[in-house]
Amino acid sequence: MTGFDGITDDANLADELTSVKAQRDRLARQLHEVKHKHTDYLVTLREAVEDAASRLRYEPVEQLNPPHDTATVVGEEYAVALLSDIQAGKITPDYNSDVARERVMRYAHKVVELANIQRRHHPVRRCVVPMLGDMVEGVDIFPGQQWLIDSTLYTQLFGTVDLLVDFNRYLLQHFDTVTVYAVDGNHGRLGRKGQFGPMDNADRMLYEITRRMLRDEPRFKLVMTDPEGERNWFHVMELGNYSALLIHGDQIKGAMGVPWYGIQKKVNSWAAGGLGRGVSFQDMFMGHYHQIARIPLNHRIVWANGSTESYNTFAQEMLAAQSEPTQWLLFVDPDKGRVTASYGVDLR
Repeated sequence: MTGFDGITDDANLADELTSVKAQRDRLARQLHEVKHKHTDYLVTLREAVEDAASRLRYEPVEQLNPPHDTATVVGEEYAVALLSDIQAGKITPDYNSDVARERVMRYAHKVVELANIQRRHHPVRRCVVPMLGDMVEGVDIFPGQQWLIDSTLYTQLFGTVDLLVDFNRYLLQHFDTVTVYAVDGNHGRLGRKGQFGPMDNADRMLYEITRRMLRDEPRFKLVMTDPEGERNWFHVMELGNYSALLIHGDQIKGAMGVPWYGIQKKVNSWAAGGLGRGVSFQDMFMGHYHQIARIPLNHRIVWANGSTESYNTFAQEMLAAQSEPTQWLLFVDPDKGRVTASYGVDLR
C-alpha cells in the first residue's frame, strides 16, 4: 500500500510539474507577443513618420521685413521665445487643437511685434526658440486620458509638426536666423511609464520631423542632445556669454502647484556639478507647471514658462489653480551675458 501511495505521489508531482511548465510557456508566449506588439507599433509609427517627412519639401522662406539696424552703436541682442506645454490634442472647456494652433501663431506674431519695439534701440537679428516639451498631449500616459483628447497620437504628432513648421517659417520671415533648442516632455511619453524605452517620446519624434521638414532652409537650425538609449531631458543653451539649462520640469516633483523648494534644491545641486564635471549654466528655463514665474536664486534666475491652454477643470479642483495662456519672451545680450528685458506674452 505504501509503495502504491508513493507511485501516486510521484504521478501527482509530475502532473504539477507539467502544469507549471505549461503555465511558464504560456506566460513566455504572452510576454513575447506584448514585446513584439510594442515593437511593431513603434516600427509602424516610425516608418509612417519617415515616409510622410520624406514626401514633403518646403521652399526656403523669403524674409518679408529683414531686420535693420536702428542704432549701430548699441550691441545686438537675441530674441529668446520660450515655447512649451502646447499639449496639442488636449480638450478643456475652452481649449482644443484648433485653439492651440491659433494661440501659438498669435505668439509668433507677438514675438515679431515686440522684437520690432526692441529694434528701435538695438539690433535684434536672431531668434532663439527653447522648446521645453509637452508639445502634444499624448494618448495613454495616465488612466482616463482617452476622455480628454480630441485626436489620436498620429494626428497630434503630424498636426503639431505642421504647427511648428508654420511657427518657425513665420519667424524666419522676420529674423536672419531661427535656432531651436529642444528637450522632451513627459506627455510625449508613449504609454505608461516603463512600457516603452526612454527614447520613444513623441516630442522627440516631432522635433526630428520638424528638422527634416525644414532641412532645405539654410537659416534654420534645430539642436537637441538626442542621447542613445536615454531621454533627451536637458540641454545647456549657450548664447555668447549667456547660458541657460533647459529642462521640461517634471524632474522636479510637486504636489500643489509650482514646487518652489524643489526648484531651489535641484537647481543648486545641478549647478554644483550634478550634471557632470564641467557642466555649468547661468539661468534655467522650465515648463511643466503651466504657471509663469520668475524665480531669483541669488544671481541665477529660473524662468518657469506658462502654457497655451487656459481653463482647466483638473487644476481647478485638485490644485485650486488657473493660469492665463502665457509664454515667456526674453531678450538676451550675448556680450554682457544677461537677460535685458522680459515679456510674459498673453495669448488670448
